[in-house]
Amino acid sequence: MNRVELIDRINNKTATIGVVGLGYVGLPLALRFSEVGYPVLGFDIHAGKIERLNAGETLIEHIPSAAVATARANGFSATNDFSRVKEIDALILCVPTPLTKHREPDLSFVLDTLASLLPNLRRGQVVSLESTTYPGTTDDELKPRIERKGLVVGEDVFLIYSPEREDPGNANFTTSSIPKIVGGTTAACQAVGVALYGQVIDKIVPVSSTRAAELTKLLENIHRAVNIGLVNEMKIVADKLDIDIHEVIAAAATKPFGFTAYQPGPGLGGHCIPIDPFYLTWKAREYGVHTRFIELAGEVNSAMPDYVMTKLVGALNDRLKPLKGSKVLVLGIAYKRNVDDMRESPSIILMEKLRDGGADVAYADPHVPVFPETREHHFDLSSVEVTPETLASYDCVLLATDHDRFDYAMIGEHSALIVDTRGRFAAAANVVKA
Repeated sequence: MNRVELIDRINNKTATIGVVGLGYVGLPLALRFSEVGYPVLGFDIHAGKIERLNAGETLIEHIPSAAVATARANGFSATNDFSRVKEIDALILCVPTPLTKHREPDLSFVLDTLASLLPNLRRGQVVSLESTTYPGTTDDELKPRIERKGLVVGEDVFLIYSPEREDPGNANFTTSSIPKIVGGTTAACQAVGVALYGQVIDKIVPVSSTRAAELTKLLENIHRAVNIGLVNEMKIVADKLDIDIHEVIAAAATKPFGFTAYQPGPGLGGHCIPIDPFYLTWKAREYGVHTRFIELAGEVNSAMPDYVMTKLVGALNDRLKPLKGSKVLVLGIAYKRNVDDMRESPSIILMEKLRDGGADVAYADPHVPVFPETREHHFDLSSVEVTPETLASYDCVLLATDHDRFDYAMIGEHSALIVDTRGRFAAAANVVKA
């Protein structure tokens, strides 16, 4: 199948879509392709995920099971059988790109996934990488591996990079309404990529290369990381000056131009913002460039859990209580409000620091009823019910993630000590801002 034939199949919706990785990025995309009428096959290595999806159950809180059931009725299914790749016309890779323990890019998920696909890759397919990565990954890592199979990129297989832009829990923007960046390895690849995503996304933004697309994604998240680092540092300064930083941000935000409000917190969370800057700083070193501004923001943000701990320990000491043996309830362990996504959540770092300091740690999160199994963090805990009696039994309540479902008036009334990292509580004798 050549480029024209593939684009025709995409345009008439007879192309079969394969989404590899059915998490917070891949699952919404698979459902969107199914919604507009494509046959969709999802790939994942986790048998439990596959079983639940094929039973019409959701894996993610903000995606209703009804949406999965509808997709199933329309022919969507999930599998871990990578031999079925040969059935697919468009392969979209949505797998993690974490950091190593030395804070360097870890492409093992991308490259291992590609290795699983290659035995069944064929002429007439488009391969799209959506995982965040450094500029050059698509051209320098994926393209040579595909061509070693005897397939010419741009003629036999069409390779693109189109970074994910999902914002879990954001009701104002859906998969279809968030503009999509598309960069192709060749002009032919670009044309196929634009045709593919143009069927399911309202606005396509073509860029000149995969490298430009890769750097676009990094810039988006570095922009946020740097500005959050700035406001986190301002929070520390404001605290020393006995000024409420949240009052200052709200006042500054009344300026109708030249200011964008960012909110401080206990650290950075989510799969992108804490990780993506390090992908660029690592790549920049290859060219002898030291990204001082980006790295400084990273240092500030990475130090925020320690700042919170200093405030918490000091608040306990003021009440003649050591951290060791104190009962501490952490409110909210998702990385941001109103979602169940715990990736890189600073709340977990705080829980580990509390545990290491000898505290008796518990958590409450209406979106995370049981602490899940993760690669790096281990707690055998379930969410406790937030009641006046429960709150009164803890020496300290740490607000880490400010979900809307928390009753803040009740929490303020019945907690002996509140350490507030999100600015949800007014100044009071039992409230310490952190």
